[in-house]
Amino acid sequence: MLADGLLAYDFMVNAFLAAAVVAVVSGLVGFFLVLRGQTFAGHALAHVGFTGATGAVLVGAPPLWGLVLVTVAGGVGMGLLGERLAGRDVAIGLVLAVALGFGLLFLHFFTAYATQATALLFGNVLGVDVPTLWALLVLGLASLAGLAAISRPLLFASLQPELAEARGVSLRLVSVLFLAVVALATAECAQIVGVLLVFALMVGPAATAQRLTVRLGRGLLLSAALALAEAWLGIALAFYTDWPTSFWITALSGAAYLAAVVPRSRRIGQRTGTVPGNGADLA
Repeated sequence: MLADGLLAYDFMVNAFLAAAVVAVVSGLVGFFLVLRGQTFAGHALAHVGFTGATGAVLVGAPPLWGLVLVTVAGGVGMGLLGERLAGRDVAIGLVLAVALGFGLLFLHFFTAYATQATALLFGNVLGVDVPTLWALLVLGLASLAGLAAISRPLLFASLQPELAEARGVSLRLVSVLFLAVVALATAECAQIVGVLLVFALMVGPAATAQRLTVRLGRGLLLSAALALAEAWLGIALAFYTDWPTSFWITALSGAAYLAAVVPRSRRIGQRTGTVPGNGADLA
């Protein structure tokens, strides 16, 4: 049945393969992003990447490589400017503001490419061709290799930053390297859901997984599995309903998170004698 329907078209096969690569990478990288409380960084990097992509189109270069180059530069800049929690939001906000300023300038000259701009903003997984698929695979392997290389100091610095620094771990270096990996993953993720909806695959599955388990290994696997399931199911639903793929992926991501949060909140309310949200005392 799949061969006669979803997989009967080359563009659908490319879409499923691209979504698989991006979902696994974003699920694993996003887990550490949520663990470190840097979800704002992922959101900001997506907008920074849009500036790079629009700039690349204006000069006749492939938008993917403009997206990657500027996103990585933005991630490194955020890491250098604020490695501690107190300085993160300021650094991220500064880089985001500068990038959006240039993005506004590029959009001023981008009016002739409205279709490409829409694809960058909201993603177009059904338009992934074979060269783009190979590029996503290379970027995905680079992201996972980088994450594996820094995973131990990253985890140490994320859970116990003061102790890690006392043991000789450079928090600034870890922050720079991690945000560079996040930048690569964000650039990939934008190809599937667009820069405005990066949270769907980068943050949603990871946040859901951390609600369901406290174990690191199980959480990483669950985050990647949820991202993959949401991406593939979103593509399938888009195929049969003719609704945007990005809508389905974001809707599934939000639904999965709510399904993980609501039952737990009710259990906590039952144990404490209150129902979350209304403050009513049941005792």
